Amino acid sequence: MRASIPEPKVGDLIEIFRPFYRHWAIYVGDGYVVHLAPPSEVAGAGVASIMSTLTEKAIVKKELLCDVVGRDKYQVNNKHDDKYSPLPPSKIIQRAEGLVGQELPYSLPSENCEHFVNELRYGVARSDQVRDAIVVAGIAGAGLAAMGLIGVMFSRNKRQKQ
Repeated sequence: MRASIPEPKVGDLIEIFRPFYRHWAIYVGDGYVVHLAPPSEVAGAGVASIMSTLTEKAIVKKELLCDVVGRDKYQVNNKHDDKYSPLPPSKIIQRAEGLVGQELPYSLPSENCEHFVNELRYGVARSDQVRDAIVVAGIAGAGLAAMGLIGVMFSRNKRQKQ
């Protein structure tokens, strides 16, 4: 039996766990969220939904939370409340609903759904999943470079002994 998830509060950030990435929305009350979604974003699309991030434009949508989540899991995640003061809920709703239906630029590294909801809640556009991906890529790149260097050194050492 599935545990019931309490209703989010107005202005809460909703983190939706899609395969390979997180989709973000902001709760605006009565079961609805506002989110920035590429036209091809479909809840429950699985791996295919990652392709929706390869676009240059997205639509601000107001939809039922349950429809946006689909079969994926989600949680309330106001993770920056310790760094930034959230705007008043009435201001968040006013700003979010004023954007519904608009087509906005979309860029995975600088203008994605996480940037969008953080801007609405805190007035600061930021995306931790982009920052985290850059860090992981940097670490992986450094690891590959180190392994290549070790390989070159091992190869030279082997040739010198022959």
